[in-house]
Amino acid sequence: MAFSTPDYVQSIRIEPQGIEGFLGVPSGASGLVIFAHGSGSGRFSPRNNRVAAALREAGLGTLLVDLLRPAEEQDRRNVFDIDLLADRLVAAKRWVAEASVAPQLAIGYFGASTGAGAALRAAYAEPDVGAVVSRGGRPDFAMQVLPEVRAPTLLLVGSLDGPVIGMNERAFDALTCEKRLVIVDGAGHLFEEPGTMDQVIRYATDWFRMHLGSAPRDMRP
Repeated sequence: MAFSTPDYVQSIRIEPQGIEGFLGVPSGASGLVIFAHGSGSGRFSPRNNRVAAALREAGLGTLLVDLLRPAEEQDRRNVFDIDLLADRLVAAKRWVAEASVAPQLAIGYFGASTGAGAALRAAYAEPDVGAVVSRGGRPDFAMQVLPEVRAPTLLLVGSLDGPVIGMNERAFDALTCEKRLVIVDGAGHLFEEPGTMDQVIRYATDWFRMHLGSAPRDMRP
């Protein structure tokens, strides 16, 4: 499977889970980031697609995937089933390798809202995950496994996001891996305020480029 431009994106389907996604891998990619969307969101999320486009421009592959099938989304309990969402992320990660799309690329997770908890739970389940970034996330949903997460983790939360700041601070304290907590001044939960999403993109790009190098995953520390 060949990719000629950083913005090339194609639709994919991951079986047997039957979940769909958008995959884009620029030539010479140094890593690949899988997106874990929050409740009520999916592969069409304009915010996550904006982040993904910037990551591809920076030389990273991206996979935006719906973690729930359409019928499953009708049951709100599934939206908060962190174990189910994490299992789907693990399936997406394994699909990338088994489909020979980019088997030598280190994998990272970008999680938003409830997707952040799922991303950290998936990183715990797959210790070779290279990095995790949470945007306005609920990393506390993975609190029980946070001390065992090995992937370098960046938590981004808006200064206007009220109780979510405390949730991220408690999660940060529980993490024992390389970690950083950034409170983005003037940002709300969705980072819709002018310039705040640009900061998310900058922080996330720097974090992933730092930790998703070109070395095969089994050679990374």
